Amino acid sequence: MGSMGEPEVPYTEVILVGAGFASFTILNRLRKQKIDVKILEKGSKSGGIWYWNCYPGARVDSDAPIYQLFDKELYEDFTFTERYAGGKELRRYFDHVEKKWNLKEYIDFDKHVDGAHFNEKTHEWHVECSDGSQYRCRWFMPCIGFAARRYTPPVPGLSNFKGDTYHTAVWPQHGVNLKNKRIATIGTGASGVQVIQEIGDKAKHLTVFQRTPNFALPMNQQKLDPEEEDRKKKNGDYEKAFEDTRHTFSGFRYDFIGKNTFDDTPEEREKFYNNLFNEQGGFRFWLNTYDDMLFDQKANDQAYDFWKRQVRKRVKNPEKQELLAPEVAPHPWGTKRPSLEQRFYEVVDQDHVDIIDIGKHPIIEVTETGVRTDKGFIELDVLILATGFDSVTGSLAQLDIQSTRGGTIADHWKDRLQTSMGIAIPGFPNMFFLYGPQAPTAFSNGPSCTQFQAEFVEEAMRRVVKDGITRFEATDEAENDWVKRMNEKWDITLFPKAKSWYSGANIPGKRVEPLNWAGGMVEYTESLAKSLENNYQGWHTAKVGA
Repeated sequence: MGSMGEPEVPYTEVILVGAGFASFTILNRLRKQKIDVKILEKGSKSGGIWYWNCYPGARVDSDAPIYQLFDKELYEDFTFTERYAGGKELRRYFDHVEKKWNLKEYIDFDKHVDGAHFNEKTHEWHVECSDGSQYRCRWFMPCIGFAARRYTPPVPGLSNFKGDTYHTAVWPQHGVNLKNKRIATIGTGASGVQVIQEIGDKAKHLTVFQRTPNFALPMNQQKLDPEEEDRKKKNGDYEKAFEDTRHTFSGFRYDFIGKNTFDDTPEEREKFYNNLFNEQGGFRFWLNTYDDMLFDQKANDQAYDFWKRQVRKRVKNPEKQELLAPEVAPHPWGTKRPSLEQRFYEVVDQDHVDIIDIGKHPIIEVTETGVRTDKGFIELDVLILATGFDSVTGSLAQLDIQSTRGGTIADHWKDRLQTSMGIAIPGFPNMFFLYGPQAPTAFSNGPSCTQFQAEFVEEAMRRVVKDGITRFEATDEAENDWVKRMNEKWDITLFPKAKSWYSGANIPGKRVEPLNWAGGMVEYTESLAKSLENNYQGWHTAKVGA
């Protein structure tokens, strides 16, 4: 009870933070168990990152039908119109989910969670929001994903610019008119590639500031035939697609092929690469290829050589060829997540588009009217920051979630990143997080990864509720073992050779270490299941009052 004159803090069995794929997946599973659930969402609508991702050209890089919630009730009367859905269609999809599942009653919008602390006597979390509202719950699940903290680089004089400045992570919901404007973009990651290919033809002049070339792959976008998709739904193709994701390294429908690069002759390799790259498209050249591509440098060189030749065919300007597909690769191919492009190389090859290597020609200063480098002054109307996020760890580390041992999540990660199976942390009982650090996150896709994590959460909660357990906390031993396995999986690959957001190297001063589980989805889900064996061998359990 609250003290005299103070309202009692409302109680919900489970509180989820974020109204995206992860929270929706868990909510639907738990409410079927008659467990009371509430979602706190910072935005005004659901969609998670797809509410915020409204910049020009925003589009998913996972193909249909797997980039959706794995639920027949939802897909039977919703069909995506394209192989790779755009931001608008994904927002339409989340509207469909809300209505179909009647989720509005479960979501409190415009609730920015600031922090939370655990009550050792009651085994409850106390959650606080920036508007002063408070909540209590037995189970606290911040499902805010890997990209909830945007990164703005320390560009000299950035605040001086009197034109329009936009960050792709917080693009205006009402849109922006960029026609006939003098524009500069900083960054050529996923959002950079998508923005550039979308606005390049509209801009009066476009300057692209690039740190590292994006080893982008052809998306091979296709319109989907509604009648054909209906046939697939009825004959079980959708269910088979969802099931296939359980048995692959990345949670996509395809996997590495079971043989190595030099098992094939040069002619066989060329034919194989061409099929993956030009005929099938998407991530197949990355994740449906030879087993040794991400482990052996000589094998990797073969993939890069093919990729380079394909890109250079599309770029006529010799200087731009070297900037976009350099003769010598700056890092092994595929050790940064490649973006999927549609017209990127044709757009940047145009005469009114310039590319500047920001490593060789850094921005000296931003003035009121433009940007200065050692190559000269560039007058601008619009500056676009496509500089991404403090990825994977930044989302959780920014919250004031208190450990029972003292300190926050950021404090727990002060000396190294450490979790138990990328889903829990010692010192934070009754707390799960999905699609975050030390899970398959960046080597998978949101719906697949969160589906399998949600299945674990559902099973864990079913067992502990049945057993009367009210406190459920990962052990230090489980955490130490996971960190050891994380490093072992990472170190045998070529990933450490790249300065990537996969390891935090995109953020100046951030410790470089593996942020994502590189052991594949199958081994990951097996590890989750094993942690519940032998009387919860990976967990400390307790009952309130005991």
